[in-house]
Amino acid sequence: MIGPDWPIGIRIVDVRRPISPLTDVAAYPRVRVFVTDGPDLVGAVDIWNGGRTISAARLRHTIAQGVGDRLAKRQLARQLVEDQSGEPLSANVSVSIVVPTCDRAEDLRRCLESLEAQRSTRLIEIIVVDNRPGRGPAREVARDFPRMTLIEEKRPGLSYARNAGFLAAHGDILVTTDDDVMAPPTWIERLVAPFARSDVAAVTGHVLPLELETAGQCRFEAYGGLGKGFDPIEVNGDWFRGFKGAVPTWRLGATANAAFRASALGDPAIGMMDEALGAGTPTGCSEDTLLFYRLLKANHTLVYEPSAYVWHRHRVSSAALRKQIFAYSKGHVAYQLTTLTAERDPRALVRLGWSLPKTYVHRAIERLRGRSEYPLNLIALEIWGNLAGPFALWRSRRRVRKLGRSVDARAGKVRADPALHDVA
Repeated sequence: MIGPDWPIGIRIVDVRRPISPLTDVAAYPRVRVFVTDGPDLVGAVDIWNGGRTISAARLRHTIAQGVGDRLAKRQLARQLVEDQSGEPLSANVSVSIVVPTCDRAEDLRRCLESLEAQRSTRLIEIIVVDNRPGRGPAREVARDFPRMTLIEEKRPGLSYARNAGFLAAHGDILVTTDDDVMAPPTWIERLVAPFARSDVAAVTGHVLPLELETAGQCRFEAYGGLGKGFDPIEVNGDWFRGFKGAVPTWRLGATANAAFRASALGDPAIGMMDEALGAGTPTGCSEDTLLFYRLLKANHTLVYEPSAYVWHRHRVSSAALRKQIFAYSKGHVAYQLTTLTAERDPRALVRLGWSLPKTYVHRAIERLRGRSEYPLNLIALEIWGNLAGPFALWRSRRRVRKLGRSVDARAGKVRADPALHDVA
């Protein structure tokens, strides 16, 4: 339970290398070990160590119990199955990485350092979008990264910032991440590899917690975090049409770790980010799930590749956590209402009237039975956020009418006022 069992230490163990004891975990009552098989992310195990060293024997035993089946299947596949990966993505395919930022200089610096360390031979463009220009941090950091392009988007909101980056980008593939993310050196090649298939229009990757040092960070991970598990997922238009209820695009990843074929975002049936949704707006989130929705509705394929993982620094304080969860809850309802009204999809009503309330009942029961670390007061906060969702969407739509749109998301028209974002 959250309390005596946090903070949680984060460690990574590669089973292809000799397993050594974890001797630097005295500050932690529990350690979360992410298990890799070489460069591939396999799974995670939790070890309640009570502030004591974790021996190599216990580490091996826990990994065998927790992810042994996965490792065995991988080993068997390597022995019996011929390589069916197909042709790799051509090195001539260029990539633009769009990183919005807002007054987080040190996070941005760490993020850019990890992006510049990517092992790739392809042309990679890094575009930082300062969404709170004039205060200086992003420009100061940019001086230390001369190969980076800095642009400014004066209208507040993550979707405005991402769209500004998309419009300035030159890459064949547009990659999105956040300034509080750090990527391992193999990340970009693993993320873009599925684009070797012409039917793939989007790829998402796993998002792991960089640290779980505070109650707020641990509770966000208990809420679900940003990652979507260790199993690859592939979905398409048939999957999209196969649901009687709302299409669960929120299970497919997040734009903290995602890539899109630039030509798909130029399709009038898809467009870019809906600027009435997302962080920095009254709705708070769900611009990514709506983009996934439109890609799938247009019969494209989306791949979730867990081995294309990044590390995310969760919000530290409990107050920041509450604000974030309230925003997520508003945004989820705003997304459902958008698919209902803009996409004429009545399946949203099933989510709003049945499956979403059922989810909260299930969470509450799991908490009361001691099988969940997620507190009841945060469940109540989510419900309150859901109730605030319709009004938040109305406010966001009014805000977009006032500030203007970067593009006409349904007609693919670039906005008429280029002065609203300036190349630095």
